[in-house]
Amino acid sequence: MARVLVRSWQETYRGLMPDRVLDDPSLVDARERFWIAALVDERYRANRVAVAECDGAVMGVAMAGPPEAPEPGWSVHLYVLYVLAAHHGTGAGSALLDAVVGSHESAALWVADPNPRAQAFYRKHGFIPDGTMQVEDGVREIRMVRTSRT
Repeated sequence: MARVLVRSWQETYRGLMPDRVLDDPSLVDARERFWIAALVDERYRANRVAVAECDGAVMGVAMAGPPEAPEPGWSVHLYVLYVLAAHHGTGAGSALLDAVVGSHESAALWVADPNPRAQAFYRKHGFIPDGTMQVEDGVREIRMVRTSRT
């Protein structure tokens, strides 16, 4: 899971995030610690995690859970959704999203800007920008929100 996340970052954020960050040899270890905590730490018990596999190898990861701070209009935060570039367009991203965020749930996420492919994917799934922007790890991000669907 950590290797898929790092490789996806390298594929997605090259040119948006400094190469020294993306190519840091300790990045996989740091992401491995992140996933261990996400999977076993009691603080993250309410989170939902899913992986997508192809021929027995992980090729996508997703994680959603309660927002760190409650926000009006949405109840689930999509924290992670990455699929290796070789598997874009296979339906893996949609399956991962559905696995961690119910179609009836209101949700929000942060997406790099510019990242037209990811933003189009989220729009296809009912997310729209809400006008909120932040810079995280040197990457400009916009927040996209999907209201509850019945």
